[in-house]
Amino acid sequence: MAYKISDECIGCGACAAECPAGAISEADGKCVIDADACLDCGACAGVCPVGAPQAE
Repeated sequence: MAYKISDECIGCGACAAECPAGAISEADGKCVIDADACLDCGACAGVCPVGAPQAE
């Protein structure tokens, strides 16, 4: 199951830099995860300062 970034995202990009699949991009000041590319590894959740990436 892919991760999803909640509204708590502050758009810092820490998660995008950590994603091994390159599944995270920024849109309108927030980060978004491409569910089809997400490996469900949780690397993004481990580095997010506000806990925005969450398993669906």
